[in-house]
Formats: sequence, structure tokens, C-alpha cells
Amino acid sequence: MTLREVLHAHIPTLTRESTVRDAVDKMDIYQFPALVVVDEDMWPVAVVTEGDLCRVVAKRDSLTSMAQEPAYIYGSQDPTTMVADSEIGEAFHKMLSSGLTILPIIDDGRMAGIVLRVDLMQAMLLDIHSTEA
Repeated sequence: MTLREVLHAHIPTLTRESTVRDAVDKMDIYQFPALVVVDEDMWPVAVVTEGDLCRVVAKRDSLTSMAQEPAYIYGSQDPTTMVADSEIGEAFHKMLSSGLTILPIIDDGRMAGIVLRVDLMQAMLLDIHSTEA
């Protein structure tokens, strides 16, 4: 099974201009623990996680003071990506070994979607179940 078969294609993204407030709002509305920051060509340039923002808040002691700052500056720059035709097992191991919670998926030179670790676990269990039947 490939990432193309399990990726979330219709996902919220951020731009470099998106604020921390924008990021928190989208994480809440769409129930994603992380968001991808894309450039004008839909190429992933950063990933901002809930954890990234919480670590900054813990140091600064105020979320409201950073609400209008660009979320991009708090994320992981040049994120790890994989192509859509990669196998789910390979992607899962890459995510585990790198400590990733979200993986942007590339197809045709742009972001096609994302996968979460739980998506890959579910797909592997379904794949095993279907081969046992």
C-alpha cells in the first residue's frame, strides 16, 4: 500500500505570513496536531506543531503576546517529505526514527497531502487484516 492511498488530500495549510493565531485556529477547527507551511508553488517549507508553539509559550509565558507573529518562525524548517508512491511501512519507520508526527507527501513537484502516524498504523493493520482474510 502506498502513501497515495492513505494521505489526507484536503488539508489546511499555512503561508509564511500566517500568524500564530491563524495556526492555532486551524489546528482547532481541523483537529490536526500540526500544519504545513507552503510557498506559492505548494512546496512545504516548514511544519508547525502544537508542541512547537507550546514550547515557545512555556519560555515566553504568554501566548497572546505572540498571536500576531508569523507561525512559520516557530516551526521546523525544510521538513522531511516523501513521495506519494512510497510504501506506508517505509514512511512509518521514517516517521518513528525521526520523531515526526506529520509527514508532507509530494507528488508532481508539490504537496499532495499529509499523513499522520496514526493513519499509517491504521493502514498497516487494515492491510494485514485484508491479506489474512
